[in-house]
Amino acid sequence: MAIFSTENPWVFAFGLLGNIASFVVFLAPVPTFLRVFKKKSTDGFQSLPYVVAIFSAMLWMYYASLKSDEILLITINSFGCVVETIYVALYIIYAPKQARMLTLRLVLLLNVGGFCVLLLLSQFLAKGPNRVRVLGWVCVAFSISVFAAPLSIMRVVIRTKSVEFMPFTLSLFLTLSAVMWLLYGIALKDLYVALPNILGFILGVLQMVLYVIYKNHKGIEEGQKLPAAEKEADTVKSSTTTMTSSSEVHAIALCSSQLPNSDANETHNNQNADEQTKNNAIGLMEGSSHGHFSADIV
Repeated sequence: MAIFSTENPWVFAFGLLGNIASFVVFLAPVPTFLRVFKKKSTDGFQSLPYVVAIFSAMLWMYYASLKSDEILLITINSFGCVVETIYVALYIIYAPKQARMLTLRLVLLLNVGGFCVLLLLSQFLAKGPNRVRVLGWVCVAFSISVFAAPLSIMRVVIRTKSVEFMPFTLSLFLTLSAVMWLLYGIALKDLYVALPNILGFILGVLQMVLYVIYKNHKGIEEGQKLPAAEKEADTVKSSTTTMTSSSEVHAIALCSSQLPNSDANETHNNQNADEQTKNNAIGLMEGSSHGHFSADIV
């Protein structure tokens, strides 16, 4: 295949490095789902980022299949489809009934219905090079649309002066992934691959700058821990619900009036709230990367 030709050494090099970086990002939620498996509970975190990641990977696989020189896009997104499907399956198994049914509806609406409609429309309404162009712009638009998630996490970091919900390693690999796929798109002269990763690179750098600024800050006071976590949950939820009219599982369903009077229970609930919020934040960062991962790991 042309992608492996010695005439395209930079395309192959950047594509291979992009695969490696994207591979790491795809595996970022593994600790979260190991906890889900051990506890037999989803702890209230959201499934939407993982459903969106599957759709994103499907889009880019379809786009790459229409071209003869982008096999490395197919390899990483095939892996992404499998991994994200496992995540969603585990979520459906261990989520409460309401969250499980909502996730199933999202999968049917977006991954089955949405993709089939797009597939039929692109086949019957666009021919030849026009099909590639139309699908390319659809992929770009979808990739850019999900950037609200990392922006919401950055806003929380600034407000709380804490990087607890923005792991540096994940931010680093998201940035590396964006850089590799940006260079891949430039080397291949593929505007649709390169364009979303410009924004992905900028956001990745900003995340790391915020990390450097706030890494030594203590952040919010212990007594403010739960309210801050609840605000974060609202932010996370609002950033995801802009992508669907349905209300996702509440990241944190607790409010102060529902908490037991026991200090021990309050501390335990605070810790649970923080863990749920962090899981949602990581899921949004990882899932949105499939927005610039749809480009990132395009």
